[in-house]
Amino acid sequence: MIFGRSDRGEPPVAPVTLKILVAGGFGVGKTTLVGAVSEIKPLRTEEMLSEAGRPVDDLSGVERKTTTTVAMDFGRITLREDLVLYLFGTPGQDRFWFLWDELATGALGAVVLADTRRLEDCFAAVDYFERRSIPFIVGVNCFEGAARYPADAVRDALDLDGQVPVVLCDARERDSVKNILIEVVEHAMLISATSREPAASTLS
Repeated sequence: MIFGRSDRGEPPVAPVTLKILVAGGFGVGKTTLVGAVSEIKPLRTEEMLSEAGRPVDDLSGVERKTTTTVAMDFGRITLREDLVLYLFGTPGQDRFWFLWDELATGALGAVVLADTRRLEDCFAAVDYFERRSIPFIVGVNCFEGAARYPADAVRDALDLDGQVPVVLCDARERDSVKNILIEVVEHAMLISATSREPAASTLS
């Protein structure tokens, strides 16, 4: 048998690779999400929080957090034989937002991870993707001890368009994260197909 070919002697299928961003506020679970689902050892760029950063880093609600992502998290997951997702977790702190534009280049869509105890922390990410017309969904990370709210209540609190999916998840659980990623791919594909419809109608 020739390596890389199927049992029928056919050439291997070249997978489609898609780029997905994972964004949200500081300490919301982005690094955890990427690590929970990645089939390779995730690339992490975490550094210890320092006293020098205290004047500019808002640790409200995450006082016990000792590290921060300073560039990105990177992981990969194969959803199907012909579909591979590359995951890029964005840094959550204001002082690293200058990296977002580079990370967003070529992205199919994004997951905005939210914590219902600090919903305001994901406003900036929602605004970023809305302004750049990058399809996104909101994944509500269900932390232990946090109140559970219906998806519609979260959508209203974030003032989202009705078409933006809001999904409850657990960033520590592989199956939960996988469902989130399937949701964002399907949503992005739907948005892409819808945006092409007017042009197709004009040509017909």
